[in-house]
Amino acid sequence: MKQSQVYRIDLTKIEGDGDFPCPNCGAVISPDDETEDVYVILETKLKGEVLQELVIQCNRCKSKIHLTGFLSSPTNESTIEEDTEEPKR
Repeated sequence: MKQSQVYRIDLTKIEGDGDFPCPNCGAVISPDDETEDVYVILETKLKGEVLQELVIQCNRCKSKIHLTGFLSSPTNESTIEEDTEEPKR
């Protein structure tokens, strides 16, 4: 029986909008994919309310991927939206 591979990926070291290829088979893993066709989430590790690590498994090759490097503070999306809105006159 073939043993699944285990990889670690630091998200702060990848470029783009969060998509990355599986280190073993090259399947594109996207944080926007909510279908679980490409990967499944196996474990979520929190420190308080902050996401520290996410363990996912590639559905194509069954490799386990430990994702680290999540932002420790909430994103500024709401701030950006507020800044870009034109004031009503």
